[in-house]
Amino acid sequence: MRTLYILLFSLLSLLSGSAQTDESLLEQALFNLPDVTFKKTSKPGEPILQYALTIRQPLDHQHPEKGSFGQQVLLTHKGFESPTVMNINGYALYKARNELVRMLHANELNIEYRFYGQSAPDSLPWEYLTYEQVAADLHRINRLFKELYTGKWFSTGISRGGQTAIIYKYYYPEDVEVSVPYVAPIIDGLEDKRIYDFLDTIGTDECHNRIFDFQVYLLKHEKEVLDRLQWYARGRRLEFGYLGSIGKAFEYTVLEYPFSFWQVGYKSCSDIPLGKSTDEYVSHLLDIIDLESFADKELQDNRVHFYQSVTEGGYYGYDARPFRKYLHYIDTDNPSGSFPPKSLTYRSFDSSLMDRISSWLAEHGDNFIYIYGDRDTWSACRVNVTEKVNSRLYMVPGANHFAARVRNMPADMQRDFADTFLKMSGIPVELEVLK
Repeated sequence: MRTLYILLFSLLSLLSGSAQTDESLLEQALFNLPDVTFKKTSKPGEPILQYALTIRQPLDHQHPEKGSFGQQVLLTHKGFESPTVMNINGYALYKARNELVRMLHANELNIEYRFYGQSAPDSLPWEYLTYEQVAADLHRINRLFKELYTGKWFSTGISRGGQTAIIYKYYYPEDVEVSVPYVAPIIDGLEDKRIYDFLDTIGTDECHNRIFDFQVYLLKHEKEVLDRLQWYARGRRLEFGYLGSIGKAFEYTVLEYPFSFWQVGYKSCSDIPLGKSTDEYVSHLLDIIDLESFADKELQDNRVHFYQSVTEGGYYGYDARPFRKYLHYIDTDNPSGSFPPKSLTYRSFDSSLMDRISSWLAEHGDNFIYIYGDRDTWSACRVNVTEKVNSRLYMVPGANHFAARVRNMPADMQRDFADTFLKMSGIPVELEVLK
């Protein structure tokens, strides 16, 4: 009944040309949705309607009586019959313009991850932080808003958001027509060894040697470097209680350097310092991987991510053996890159969900369009599309984690992407908007 009401009202809106009618209808429909509160965030006269939503979600979708939390969603409205894109965040709500939304001129539901940012209860009930519950959050949002939006539905997400889009479609394969995950890893263990293979084979031997020499220089000059970083940390008000010292944070930063150099760095191998200026080395290090990544606030902000990585998601580690004689604070050969809260008692890591998802993607994972960058370290954990499924993978040449987007594809790859999307969805994308 509500859907019919919306369709009739939309028709009246079109006939009358009244934007106010569409706004009134949307607000009435939002008011009628159960467990949804909203606040308009777009300004009068703006060409789009945008609302900040809070959706009351069960902590446990199988047992709603156990309590709830408020999940934050940013709704951008184009039209009740327009396509709708679920833009799935893997972290706190990120408000940058989404290129799939733009190419489809779609409604957007920009969804914050369970227990992140403003979607975190005062005290986190960690036992309810599972991928199954996360997928159920998304399914409930899909069910609620399909009462309003009658066009075709799609999902997308970047990095951990893309990973979550994949997991969501695994649990609820009929909720969306096509899913477009960007740079999304499906990790195969607590320490995914494919990362080491990638770092050993990307680039030239000369570049590998230059990266290694850069790390060794920093560690051999640790005292000088820490003298500089102490001032840097003080100016940024960084604290290192979790790791215990700025020295340990520095050594983690050095070990992380190759991963981040390829994943997010915009530098080339020729930009890696070769001289004897410690300031130059420190400056380059902080350009690639900031010491702040290992400070208390950053680790606290990402505790949800780290918790899931050590329980069911998996992650990566560092091979510290080549640097053993230079390390003063890290005393293990394979320290993990994950830093979950120390106050919790953890269940043992269980890879069975990711194993099942990988098998399902190979056998039944239809209507995915995966986008990766060929220099992004996380592409080591990409989904490899088999001939058994109707999905496609695009590897954007020269692109890192931030650049692996449709807008940065070569023209022929863009056209192929558009053709693939049209065949899967029946809806064309407008590539021109990316210019």
